[in-house]
Amino acid sequence: MSKPQITPLMKNETLARVERLRINTSRRFTNKSRGEHLAGKGGQSIEFSDYRDYCDGDDVRYIDWNIFSRLRRPYMKIFHEEEEQHVVILVDASSSMQFEGKFERAKELAAAFGTMGLMALERVSCWAFNEDTGPLMRFQPTTGRIQMPKLFAFIESLQVGGDRSVDRGIETLLKYHRGRGVAIVISDFLTPANFGRTFNLLYSSGLEVMALQVLSPTEVDPDVTGDVRFIDCENQERLDVSSAASLVDLYQEYRLAFAANLEEECRKRGGKFLSTNSGTTLDHVLFDQLQRKGWVK
Repeated sequence: MSKPQITPLMKNETLARVERLRINTSRRFTNKSRGEHLAGKGGQSIEFSDYRDYCDGDDVRYIDWNIFSRLRRPYMKIFHEEEEQHVVILVDASSSMQFEGKFERAKELAAAFGTMGLMALERVSCWAFNEDTGPLMRFQPTTGRIQMPKLFAFIESLQVGGDRSVDRGIETLLKYHRGRGVAIVISDFLTPANFGRTFNLLYSSGLEVMALQVLSPTEVDPDVTGDVRFIDCENQERLDVSSAASLVDLYQEYRLAFAANLEEECRKRGGKFLSTNSGTTLDHVLFDQLQRKGWVK
């Protein structure tokens, strides 16, 4: 008999592999609570790090007496300090995400990163934004594998539709968020905004930026001919284009330049950026793209 599906967000086999992954941050934005994230200072865990000279007032319990018996000089054993990292997941639930499986993929990725954080004993919170006038949908910070069903239920319940942009969503989040760690922003980023300023806000709040762009197959490789009318799904603005096929090359040039700019803005702040296609499989994104780019390990 097959095992019941734990969550519709991913297959059980995929979830089992995700549970063994860890988010690979490049900076050490951590809190003082204990977790699996190694800090850059010495501490008192059981994992040995190094030696240093004994100083007056040091705890003699941490003197290496074997070295003392050979060298007649006291040396202190140093251990890694394990600190807690806050994993903040922000999901774009605005109207532009409702096409060709983009929002479904965003929820799948949010569940995957949330699982990695909970399995690493980190504090995990999840936020989603849609209507500009409404509050952000929020999963309160929590920790431990036992919280995974609640996290999955929250993500499964998210609804798409609204006009709140990514930068305004982040600004609202930072009014309520407390804690240092990493911010994983999952969006198509298809909105006019100063993302340098937006990423600065996250960085200045003690959050490493990991921006994950989700585009649809049509957005990655549009197949348009003749005269076309484009309608913005969020503000209903219209644009009529004649001979649209001739503009595809220009569109691709702009799309790639936009992605390169987002990547550069993240890199300047020690963060990461990756553009993905909702038409590919979740396993390909998680176990090929993200691992190959060093997002997870």
